[in-house]
Amino acid sequence: MVSATAGTARARGARSDADGYVLRTATARDLGGARAVMLDTVYRDLRSGYVPRWHADIIDPEAAYLRPERCTLLVVEHGGEIVATGAVRDRGPQAPPNPQWVADRFPSGSTAQLCRIYVRPEHRRHGLARRLVRELGAFAARAGGYTSLYLHTDPAVPGAEPFWRALAHEVCDERALPGGGQGIVHFELPLPGRADGSGA
Repeated sequence: MVSATAGTARARGARSDADGYVLRTATARDLGGARAVMLDTVYRDLRSGYVPRWHADIIDPEAAYLRPERCTLLVVEHGGEIVATGAVRDRGPQAPPNPQWVADRFPSGSTAQLCRIYVRPEHRRHGLARRLVRELGAFAARAGGYTSLYLHTDPAVPGAEPFWRALAHEVCDERALPGGGQGIVHFELPLPGRADGSGA
């Protein structure tokens, strides 16, 4: 597996694992395949469909992930097809719609947000999501300036909540808020190289 690095070197050094999966930093030629994985997921698993205010990065992943130095998009290729994606962006959760205290805890600029960690159904159970999380965390640590590693997930997606609970610390389960909030769960992961992972 390859570690992503910032800037122009990010796409170099990809190698194939014994199982035939290649994890690497996305390039412009990967964007169509990455976009297809993301759109299929938001329609099939998240069941939201494309919502411009939530999914602008899916339509223009180059602007969201490839151009900014402290952001990245990783892809997993198998048999010439992009089968999984994962990204880091330098933007924390916004309030609204998220609780203000969550937004305050994870401010944009110093928060590395994990997002778009999607794996096609027929390629699940190969550890791809865990590989992506590990590499994205390593990227955030190397990028510099980040003090926390944040994500949120929709527990209605099969397998999503137990997966993240096995890796991350719950910060806020909106289902416990008055009215149920958005029904999502906010998590923080240890930032590699930080002893406490708290961002404090």
